[in-house]
Formats: sequence, structure tokens, C-alpha cells
Amino acid sequence: MANIIILGAGLGGMSAAYEIRDTVGSEHAITVVGEGPQFNFTPSNPWVAVGWRGQDEIRVDVAQPLARRDIHFIDASASKVRPADNRIELGDGRTLDYDYLVITTGPRLAFERVPGSGPDGFTQSICTGPHAHRAWLAYQEFLKHPGPIVIGAAQGASCFGPAYEFAMIVDTDLRRRKLRDRVPMTYVSAEPYIGHMGLGGIGDSKGLLESELRQRHIKWITNARVTSVESGKMHVEQLDERGQLQQQHELPFAFSMLLPSFAGVDAVKDVEGLVNPGGFVLIDEFQRNPSYPNVYAAGVCVAIPPVEVTPVPTGAPKTGLMIESMVTAIAHNLRDAIAGRPPHARATWNAMCLADMGDRGFAFIALPQIPPRNVTKAMTGKWVHLAKVAYEKYFLRKMRKGQADPIYEKTIMEAFGIDRLKPDVKADETPAP
Repeated sequence: MANIIILGAGLGGMSAAYEIRDTVGSEHAITVVGEGPQFNFTPSNPWVAVGWRGQDEIRVDVAQPLARRDIHFIDASASKVRPADNRIELGDGRTLDYDYLVITTGPRLAFERVPGSGPDGFTQSICTGPHAHRAWLAYQEFLKHPGPIVIGAAQGASCFGPAYEFAMIVDTDLRRRKLRDRVPMTYVSAEPYIGHMGLGGIGDSKGLLESELRQRHIKWITNARVTSVESGKMHVEQLDERGQLQQQHELPFAFSMLLPSFAGVDAVKDVEGLVNPGGFVLIDEFQRNPSYPNVYAAGVCVAIPPVEVTPVPTGAPKTGLMIESMVTAIAHNLRDAIAGRPPHARATWNAMCLADMGDRGFAFIALPQIPPRNVTKAMTGKWVHLAKVAYEKYFLRKMRKGQADPIYEKTIMEAFGIDRLKPDVKADETPAP
């Protein structure tokens, strides 16, 4: 019997737990280690931050559905991963031994890289459930005394979709409240141009998003390096294409949300051979760590180099679809490893972003994520909003039921006329145990 530990109980960790259980069978032990008893559906955080969703609507208590699948849950943080000893140290002093480890921790939010930013400073965040709730509390106070808003993504950020999404959701919400005329809005981003998305652009993402921002009267500053934030004021340096200082901005705000740079979590920080200098887990084509092949990783914690060099540093995003693809590859390669077979499953690393704007939205698809690409699409319409709502309901149901259900991925493939979004897995190569 193999002892499998999954570190992290977010989108990647919970998906991994159920898919690994389905793939490796019932005779192997699976334990999920996560900080907090509830799963939070992160893509819905922008809706929570403007009051369109309540916290409890996008949360699931994880212990019971995991237990129904014979998966043990430990509510604890990890203080250190020691892959040379096949051991994890927990924050409460306990240690856990494993045969196989799957790291799905997500990132550490590096607010300290921009002094004064973050929920403990002067800007809000939508990166976690508690952050989104705090943003909603701050937004309610803002509504009593409307003023300028600054929304964006700091240097080193790697997931720009939620920043665009939140800016447009706030715009939509203020229009519905008949307050938009009292609120100047500015979008600030490390991207070299609007619609870059950390991916070098996707189709006509630049034209589509610039048009949308203009139509919504949202000004923007790109190639932006946020140097500091103080109460009611953001200090921004705008660089030119050569990385030289072009202009300095002092942006007043009554409400601000700034996505931070990401870093690796402390539990894996500085573990030689496991992570890169930024603390992100190194993996090979099979989602395994090259130095410790019994350690796998998926999601935002994985080391992926930037798609291209930009004047202000930007990272490459890891979207939900990509994470699901990584998880499927891990499940199949774990089954191979347990059976003594070489790995064969590779994640597709395709990127798809559904960005809601209130009553419609944008969809961006890049297959694969890194150019040159086989498929590049940028689309807009009411169907994107409906698709995101459907995905929210689908995923939360999947978490409550304890399922690893590919129905939604198949629907996406059919909708976009794409042959394959799932990993390169051939049934004749992976016979059931």
C-alpha cells in the first residue's frame, strides 16, 4: 500500500485528491493537508468583494466529502517539507511520512515587495476568501463616500485576469448603484501593454481590452512599477520599452485593489533541488521533481518561466484549466509509479481565462500557453458570464460530492471546437490496476 500525501486543499489539492483516488484505487492511503477546514472557490472572490456572493456561497467543508472517499484530512499548516527524508513537518509539531508527495500549496502572497500594499496595508486583495471578505467590508465603507479607485497588478504578478475582471465588475456594480459618475477609475499594471496577460497577448486581447476600458472610462498605466502605497495614495513609476523611467505618478484613491507578486511558500523555501530561487517547485515533463521523483507538483506553486522578458517583471499565469490538466497527469503517473512502470502522462499546459464583467465577459484561450501556439482565441459575449457562473456551480458541486468529473472540460472542448484539453494520456498505456 502506498502512502500519498497532498499538501494543499485548494483548487489543485482537492481536485488531485479525488482524481488520484479514482485513478490509483481504494487500497492506497491518501491524506490531504490543508490550513483551514473549508475549500474556497477562488475564481468567485471578485464577486464576494462587491457583495455579489456571500462567503458561505463559495465555500465547502472538506472533511466530510473527503472522508466519504476514504481520504484523510488534516487541518494544519506545513512548516517544512523534507524530501530527502520523505517527511513533512507540520506547524503544530507533528510529522508525516510519505511514499509520494503532491504539492499543491498555491503561492505565498508577497505584499512586502510593495511597501504599504495588501490587506494589512492600504490596498485590498481578492487572492483568498478572507481577503475578498475584507475587500467587501472596505468597499461598503467606500460606497458611503465614493472617490477615486485604483485597481491593478504589481510588478512580478502572474495572474492578470482577475485584476481586469475586478476592475470591470466594480465598474458594473457602480453603474448599477448610480455612483459611477462620482468615481474616477485607473487600472495599473506591470504588463507592457493592455491585454498582455503575462502571455505575450492572446489573439486580439490588446484591442478588445483597450476598447472595453475606454468604453468604461477606465484610464490605464502599463509598464507600471508600484514603489509604495500610503493611505489614499499610490506611488507608481512608469517605464519605457527599454526599462528606463518615463514618468512618475501619484494616484489618489478612496478604494484600491492591487494583486501582489507571488513567491513560493515557506514550507518549501530554500529546499535544495526542490525549488528555484523564488521558491517555486521544479518539475519535469511528468510533473515530477527532477531531484526527488516521488514528489509531484501542480498549480501556482510550480516553476514556469516568464513567456517573454518585459520592462517590468511579469510572471506566467497558471489557470484553472491548466491546473486540472496537471492534476490528471499526476494521477496517471502516480499509478504508473506505484505499479513500477515509467511515467508517460504529460499535462497540456493549455491556458484559458474566463473573465467576468458583470453581465458579459471575455474568454482567452492559448494552446499551448507558450508561443508558438496551435490555437489562439480571444472572444467576448454574455455567454462568458454564463459559462463562469456554470463553472462555479459545477466545481462547487464536484467538491461537495467528492467527484473528479471531466464533464465541464468536455463541454469546453465541444464549445470551442478543440480536440484535446486534457493531458496526453492513452488508455492502452495505463491499464487499470
